[in-house]
Amino acid sequence: MRKSSVVSSVVVLGTFLTSGCGPAAPGSGTESEQDLVARARGIHERVITLDTHDDISPVNFTTERNYTMDLPTQVNLPKMEEGGLDVSWMVVYVGQGDLTPEGYADATAQALAKFEAIHRLTEEIAPDRIGLALTSDDVRRIVASGRKVAMIGIENGYQVGTDLSNIQRFHDLGGRYMSLAHNGHSQLADSNTGERDGVWLHGGLSELGRQAVAELNRVGIMIDVSHPSKDAIMQMLELTQAPVIASHSAARALNDVSRNLDDEQLMAIKQNGGVVQTVAFASYVNSAKNSAHSDALNALREKVADEMGVELVDRRTQFRMSDADRAAYEERTRPVEEAVAQRMDAEVNAMAPPVDVSDFVDHVDYLVDKLGIDHVGISSDFDGGGGVDGWNDASETFNVTLELVRRGYTEEEIGMLWSGNLLRVLDEVQAVAARLQHGD
Repeated sequence: MRKSSVVSSVVVLGTFLTSGCGPAAPGSGTESEQDLVARARGIHERVITLDTHDDISPVNFTTERNYTMDLPTQVNLPKMEEGGLDVSWMVVYVGQGDLTPEGYADATAQALAKFEAIHRLTEEIAPDRIGLALTSDDVRRIVASGRKVAMIGIENGYQVGTDLSNIQRFHDLGGRYMSLAHNGHSQLADSNTGERDGVWLHGGLSELGRQAVAELNRVGIMIDVSHPSKDAIMQMLELTQAPVIASHSAARALNDVSRNLDDEQLMAIKQNGGVVQTVAFASYVNSAKNSAHSDALNALREKVADEMGVELVDRRTQFRMSDADRAAYEERTRPVEEAVAQRMDAEVNAMAPPVDVSDFVDHVDYLVDKLGIDHVGISSDFDGGGGVDGWNDASETFNVTLELVRRGYTEEEIGMLWSGNLLRVLDEVQAVAARLQHGD
């Protein structure tokens, strides 16, 4: 088999693995549940599964602690192998800081540390298990060799600073998509977070941001529109000569939050030839359902922590921690999380069910209906807050394929959703770059 281990973790949930009568297999009568699962497993083995957004921390890329181990991260090699996830886009992310020379220098240094970490994994720590891909041909070659694939995305143009030559520098280090803003306005573009208070910095893109669009086209880095403001996104789509991606976004028509894309944005991306990588981030998929579940879970977590005498901090505080402090906090609170997991079904899920794979694929369905199968993909935002019940780490990746099969998607369509559409955009972006570099 192409993938290195048997896929596991078929989740048995009333809303996920429902009746024994799924969609009929091509050319057959009614398909049994056992046959449907077997057919889904076969499809999962044959297609290339690719997740476009997985956050990383350099503390997990050292000789002593790294992705060859089953760390308490949502993505690592054991989990990828168990769940049949072939390609992880590891994200060079830097949070928004001050728009000053000192802020830019610090952001660039943080970015370079993450680039170095990914190269260390693929070149020194585990080159026999994972390789770095720069093109779609690289992806197919590495998968055919039986290894997993790392690709590199860049989240937040803040780390470029005001020196656009850093875009070429990041490309040379393997970066193959970049967003111009994250949470908070960057020097390049406004963020969707401006919707909170109606305060904007640029009215979309800054002049430097407009130049950055041209430079990204020239070097062959895909433009990621998942975090900037609507005005910034629409201006990018007007300026770019190449297709764009949304590396981790859901449909605003189904869940009205500023991080999701509305129908006007979606149709503009379709016209551009781009792809929306549907994100399995519970609060973007279904905010109300997720809030009810989170409230119940937090109450249980606080109760358990109090019983154990462990002090908890909120997610925002964790996000602002240094990588080393966050790792130490996670280690300190691990007994709490283990105890919570044992009590979850009875004390949380029974009262407030979590957002699950079925809810996530509702967004896939909506986007496919709106845009067509050619413009939709899949992402998780693992280790950055992402995950839904049934696909909460890479070991559970098969469950997404199973739900797609259950809903009647064909093997060809599933292959397009998992990787074909994204790799097509990468090819087109690189073709535009070659043309621009030759002056055509």
